[in-house]
Amino acid sequence: MTAVLALLAATLLATPAAADSARVLRVMTYNMHTGIGTDGRADLGRIAEVIRDADVDVVGLQEVDVHWSDRSAYADQVAELARMTGMSAYFAPIYDLDPEPGRQERRRYGVAVLSDHPILSVTNHEITRWSTVDPDGDPEPAPGFAEVVVSVGGKPVHVYNTHLDYRPDPSVRQQQVTDTLEILRQDGPGARQVLLGDFNAEPAAPELAPLFAHGRDAWGTRDGGLTFPADDPVKRIDYVTVAGPMRVLNTSVPAVTASDHRPVVATVQLR
Repeated sequence: MTAVLALLAATLLATPAAADSARVLRVMTYNMHTGIGTDGRADLGRIAEVIRDADVDVVGLQEVDVHWSDRSAYADQVAELARMTGMSAYFAPIYDLDPEPGRQERRRYGVAVLSDHPILSVTNHEITRWSTVDPDGDPEPAPGFAEVVVSVGGKPVHVYNTHLDYRPDPSVRQQQVTDTLEILRQDGPGARQVLLGDFNAEPAAPELAPLFAHGRDAWGTRDGGLTFPADDPVKRIDYVTVAGPMRVLNTSVPAVTASDHRPVVATVQLR
């Protein structure tokens, strides 16, 4: 009887902790610059090492090549990172172009999501983009806004990954934010949402204000969080935001130089 009571007590004590652990999600956003570090050297293994060292559950990656060019040795960077991290992967191309002469693979470039949690569904949404492949074109809807719904302790979490326009003129980013919010609102009230990405603007930029009204900036209003350039950052342009019944427990910016950006890591608790 004493042994049974001891076992019951141990079970009761362990259950809340196990439940809390099941409701905690560690996420990372990382503009990986196609694996090119501040030393100008391409090394995808260093990107994988940053991810592994951060011990995260979900990663949003920007500037990802899939058979794009010799800058990344025509590698399928999504498949390679999935293999090196042991995570599931989803790739949302912005560009999907014909092969280069002498090659057979289509050239693709965009964003990716890696996950240790089960993936329930994926979508490559369109938002307004001003092409960098055809700079003479006009801004128009284009893919590359990834949504991956993952199951965290049996609860769905909508993870979004984006890369907003880099130009000093904020007009395209402003339209991208409008497009983004239209998509986010389709999940309905109470949906758990995590938005990861390189917003290419600092927190006080007026065009970002609607995003921060919808989702809480995980870094908050405290100083720091600088992400660019990686070797001596002076700007905070990479973000994690959360919306719905979730609470941010902590955030950090690892001081790594495997890319020209530093990543942002956040731990959130599902309520």
